[in-house]
Amino acid sequence: MGSRRQSREYALQMLYQLEISQDNLDHVLQHYWERQTEEDEETKEFANFLVKGVEGQKSEIDAFIVKYSAHWKLSRMAAVDKNILRLAVFELRNCQDIPLKVTLNEAIEIAKKFGSEESGSFINGVLDKIAKEVKKTGE
Repeated sequence: MGSRRQSREYALQMLYQLEISQDNLDHVLQHYWERQTEEDEETKEFANFLVKGVEGQKSEIDAFIVKYSAHWKLSRMAAVDKNILRLAVFELRNCQDIPLKVTLNEAIEIAKKFGSEESGSFINGVLDKIAKEVKKTGE
């Protein structure tokens, strides 16, 4: 598994923990990395970048998700799916060095691993709409 995939999975786990525990970001990051002693710095740095980025732009990202997830309120989405979408939207909007298809494929694969049976399809449907908009506007 590539270190970026691992970073995304770690970021998802930390975002999930933040949402469920309502703890503060610094505490979650510190506590999480205390248990992951074998990871290299590059993996940790990218995971932290994703988590801090999502947390810093959460209201804008959530508005973007709501706009493109027809008939779904954030409050009704599974926490795992919602946080996978947040990660992917952050990446689409802020990581121009990562190809759009890579971001989408990674999100779908992570959804299949951590979400429900329907998560992959749900993530794919929402991200497809968002990706078209991001591509069109160059955001």
